[in-house]
Amino acid sequence: MKKILTGDGSYTLFSEEYKEVYHSISGAEEEAVKKYVEPTGVFELAKKGTIRVLDVCFGIGYNSAAVIDAALRSNPDCKIVIVGLEKDEKLLDAIKELNPKFESYHKLKSIKDNEYADSNIDLKIVFGDARDTINTIQGTFDICVFDPFSPKTQPEMWTEQFFKDVGLKINAGGVLSTYSCATHVRINMVRAGFDPKDGPSIGRRAPSTIATKIL
Repeated sequence: MKKILTGDGSYTLFSEEYKEVYHSISGAEEEAVKKYVEPTGVFELAKKGTIRVLDVCFGIGYNSAAVIDAALRSNPDCKIVIVGLEKDEKLLDAIKELNPKFESYHKLKSIKDNEYADSNIDLKIVFGDARDTINTIQGTFDICVFDPFSPKTQPEMWTEQFFKDVGLKINAGGVLSTYSCATHVRINMVRAGFDPKDGPSIGRRAPSTIATKIL
């Protein structure tokens, strides 16, 4: 996979299948923190002692690494459970070739048999079509980082039905964060029981979306 240097000095990858990059060109690391960690309240949630995260389209793990960093800075004793849904198993090899500044990223490089665990972290990646694998996931989650390719390129991941399936895994009051603010995406979120609001604008004029699970 081709590495692409982004505006904050970190690298992302270019997908030959979808003809898109995995992160914003303005800054891959910045996007993970500003769009997916800070708006979902990871820092405050971690103070409660446990945080459960559903990472839809795990990719090269920047979003999960950013969550782990923030949670452990907030509470070094926090227990962090992450379930990642991902289609492309080759990305585990790509992770080993990347060196972002996330303190916890070396833990992702130690993933074996699609899992990583230590005294704080229980991380599992479920490979396959997320529309199918979402129905195999046990338990519910406090937050969802939702990071497929664009609605134009990967429309099947932005449907009302898929948001409903994801919503079944999110606790009432839980938060889903994503970079898209497309009107039809937000309509599908509302129909699936979410309340979408504008999130931060990072790397482009349009805002991201922070959607609270209400039903």
